[in-house]
Amino acid sequence: MGKKIVIIGGVAAGPKAACHAKRLMPDAEITIVDQDSLISYGGCGIPYYVSGDVSDEDELRKTSFHMTRDEKFFLDAKGVMVRTRTRALAIDRGRKCVEVEDLAGGGKDSLPYDKLVIATGSQPFVLPIPGADLEGVYTISDLHKAIAIKKKLAQGEVGRAVVIGGGAIGLEMAEAFADLWGAETSVLEFMPQVLPRLIDAPFAAMLQHHMRQHGVNIHTGEGALRIEADANGKVCRVVTPKRTIDTDLVVMSAGVRPRTQLAKEAGLLVSPLGIVVNNRLQTSDPDIYAAGDCIETTNLITGKKFFAPMGSLANREGRVVGDNLAGIHSVFPGVVGSFIMKAFESCVGATGLSLEAARAEGFDADASLTAPSDRAHFFPSETKMPMQLVFDRKSRRVLGMQAFGAMSDALLARIDAAAALIGKGGTIDDFSLLEMAYAPPFATAIDALNAAANVADNMACGRQRNVTVKDFLDWMDSPESRPGWVALDVRHAKEVAPFTEKFGARWLGIPYNEVRRRQAEIPRDKTLIIICDAGTRSYEVQVFLDSTGSTDTLVLGGGFNIISRLGVDWWPKK
Repeated sequence: MGKKIVIIGGVAAGPKAACHAKRLMPDAEITIVDQDSLISYGGCGIPYYVSGDVSDEDELRKTSFHMTRDEKFFLDAKGVMVRTRTRALAIDRGRKCVEVEDLAGGGKDSLPYDKLVIATGSQPFVLPIPGADLEGVYTISDLHKAIAIKKKLAQGEVGRAVVIGGGAIGLEMAEAFADLWGAETSVLEFMPQVLPRLIDAPFAAMLQHHMRQHGVNIHTGEGALRIEADANGKVCRVVTPKRTIDTDLVVMSAGVRPRTQLAKEAGLLVSPLGIVVNNRLQTSDPDIYAAGDCIETTNLITGKKFFAPMGSLANREGRVVGDNLAGIHSVFPGVVGSFIMKAFESCVGATGLSLEAARAEGFDADASLTAPSDRAHFFPSETKMPMQLVFDRKSRRVLGMQAFGAMSDALLARIDAAAALIGKGGTIDDFSLLEMAYAPPFATAIDALNAAANVADNMACGRQRNVTVKDFLDWMDSPESRPGWVALDVRHAKEVAPFTEKFGARWLGIPYNEVRRRQAEIPRDKTLIIICDAGTRSYEVQVFLDSTGSTDTLVLGGGFNIISRLGVDWWPKK
């Protein structure tokens, strides 16, 4: 018999490491222990199970060839022993064994190992507020909770729901409640925007407006003070500093923390971000590996350690562990941090650093904001895909990318391409020249990523000067805060008319193709905010005006394709 390998944790990284190692070492004796009865399921699919997109919870546990991943499957198909409802109590590094308890029968046992893998995952953060333990308050910690939530929905017990936390899982759950089940749904996010630190304010605003249009109430900058019960002890309302929200169900989605207690008690090196591992995913004990949500990893952009709880990441780490268990030198260098999420018929995604995060890390960061087409403009299904490329002005290194658009693979393709380049230290020039497959049904001849990089190049070289979305909106809301500016709208006269009618002298309309012959009409004593649909024509007008000596101009990056998605109050009504 070969090596004895024990793996603690049976959801993502653990099974991946076990199965890969068994393929490399058929004679190895591999045992997975997990305290749950359900193992190896797609946890990221839970919101889609609740929404009905995934019809049955068993689908989350099945392989692509429709076999359920249970104890029998792992033993028969993979040659891996799985012990469910078995809790790992302690790791005895001296004796090289794991003390376990059978939760069904109550007996205790000791499992010897040559190599050990810790894949204990993460646990939900439960806000320390009154009522957090009431009946009807859930965290999305496992498949059992999801089954219980869907049962209540299906039985008609939920007409109103509150989600505490505006991260990806929280927003996906809110969509599930509102879309399929028609529940009156509210999201509470303590930070000023949803998806904090993942995307920048304009993209968060687009997402928030879109979800509100689909009936989800989103309250940002607002946390829950307490959760209250009715006379039967069931949840009935959530109280914030600003309002009281009646509800039948609460989902607490306030983030997760690495589950590191077992490793810490065994004397392994643990940081606040997770179990400390090297690039081979070995812990401070060379016979013990760790992978998945319980470890810290390296950010390839900043070089710093960070916490990245993602199922896709856990699976990649599991393969690296499997290699190393088999004696194949394999390293996991780190991640840039990528995500994408569905929001009704739209989606939002990002990779790398947001502009806010990049500046907080000390980069001389700026961002090109564009609104390119997701496919050829003449193709019938073409839509706009607002995009932001974050870059460092000094090094020209691209630090991040984010986008918002229609629910399709177009946005995903750009996120994935950007992630690959950013992970290798790609520059503006690399993005500008990046080869992307082209055909009119799929892309534009100058791809959206190429176009975003070209704008970044113009900005980094000082050829293009922009006004931020925030500043523009502030000036629109309070013109007196920034006197002496005029909007120069270069769109078609019919598009401009409602704005000139509403804003009068503050809004000057001259079509793009008439600017050269009508330049005498353009004021020289005002700051000009040049506006078009996407920013491309605005930049050309800025360059022309520069050549005439009129340099007090700013381009609104992304143009009205960005602003129209924000739900601003001053937008002229049709």
